[in-house]
Amino acid sequence: MSLRLGDIAPNFTAQTTEGEIDFYDYLGNGWGILFSHPADFTPVCTTELGKTAALQEEFAKRNTKVLAVSVDPLDKHRGWVNDINETQHVTVGFPIIADPDRTVANLYDMIHPNASETFTVRSLFIIGPDRKVKLMITYPASTGRNFHEVLRVLDSLQLTANYSVATPADWKHGEDVIVVPAVSTEDAIKKFPKGVEIVKPYLRYTPQPNLD
Repeated sequence: MSLRLGDIAPNFTAQTTEGEIDFYDYLGNGWGILFSHPADFTPVCTTELGKTAALQEEFAKRNTKVLAVSVDPLDKHRGWVNDINETQHVTVGFPIIADPDRTVANLYDMIHPNASETFTVRSLFIIGPDRKVKLMITYPASTGRNFHEVLRVLDSLQLTANYSVATPADWKHGEDVIVVPAVSTEDAIKKFPKGVEIVKPYLRYTPQPNLD
């Protein structure tokens, strides 16, 4: 059965380029991003892992650890990392899971037979500190992901987990957010001292509450 939002993310133990890991132990009490790539030594995947490596500090600022996974074996991963570092001018500092028996791929439903019976699609999961799946994005093999969008969504998820707000279309960190409908306007005015802009009774904006 495939995972859905709010489900507990399955734990697993796997061999990686950083040694054997237990997924839950690796995440600790923080957030996690698990994403698959179809195969090593392929062009789009090389750029994706390079971009992830370039953004490692941004993920760390958000208390978020990343892991990549493919069905290729560990020796191929290690050779490929050298190519990624060379061509993308980065240093890959996160684990790449070797999943030749497809244990992780099957746990997270990363193989879509109508796209490929053997390789994973570009699946990405954001997992919260409560071990629940907060986001799922799936791309075809031909389209590289936008990792700045992943950061944007991560900012939204972390903000809305702690405040009674939602983020509007195209929202970026620092912009106004929406007061959720469950909070009355009277309570919102008390709850958000920076002010509440009432456009409609159901559409109310307030400055991002976790900024000084």
